[in-house]
Amino acid sequence: MPSAQKRTQCALCRDAEPLSFAFSYAFQPIVNMRTRQVFAHEALVRGPAGEPANSVLSRVTADNCYVFDQACRAKAIEIAARLKMPSHLSINFLPNAIYRPELCIRSTLEAARRHDFPVERIIFETVEGEQINDGKWLAEILTEYKRIGFKTAIDDFGAGFAGLNLLADFQPDMVKLDMGLIRGIDQSASRRAIVAGVVSMCAALAIDVIAEGIETADEARCLSDLGIELMQGYWFARPRFEGVVTEDELPGAIAAPIAGSHGRPAGS
Repeated sequence: MPSAQKRTQCALCRDAEPLSFAFSYAFQPIVNMRTRQVFAHEALVRGPAGEPANSVLSRVTADNCYVFDQACRAKAIEIAARLKMPSHLSINFLPNAIYRPELCIRSTLEAARRHDFPVERIIFETVEGEQINDGKWLAEILTEYKRIGFKTAIDDFGAGFAGLNLLADFQPDMVKLDMGLIRGIDQSASRRAIVAGVVSMCAALAIDVIAEGIETADEARCLSDLGIELMQGYWFARPRFEGVVTEDELPGAIAAPIAGSHGRPAGS
């Protein structure tokens, strides 16, 4: 990113007006099917009274996106700490709203220290649907975050934005399979073959795979048979506004191992 552009964006973040709107978060669990525990909660932006995400995101502009991105991180950590969240916290971020990773991360580190939330339990994932203009720039951002101690994840893997070329430059801790690959996978030989190939590739690169968007027990069972341990979706739990989901609230089917579950320890 050109230095002049970095200076402009730094000024936008430093000198920008405070956000004119409030927001909060709902949290959706990511379940480890091997340990039968909630591995993480993904922070999903909502209005201050639980309004849909678009009520907030529609107010994000080119002028306030830098301040918004910083505020999102601090707010997610604040609420997670208040809830005494025992799991990892997964925070979406806007790669195109970052000019220098080592500087943009300062407010996040300050929030983690202020609220006594361990850095090693924070996962940064690229925001769902965010088109990445420069894959090498994203790799640079994620490399810096990993160096600091955060876990990293690529969202919507397989959707065409951040894919194989990115993995050639950087290996995140996790990839989240696009839900288009997950929907009806138990009835689709082609989807099963594609996901099996991704699982094999990620195992060779020491990357954990998260399957998101799971809506049925059959989808969960099929994915478990393919070696995926980390799963997320409405079948487990819907996002909970300013709240966390505990293991005893999850579907009874996960209380006992799903047939075919195997693979290396997830989230390690």
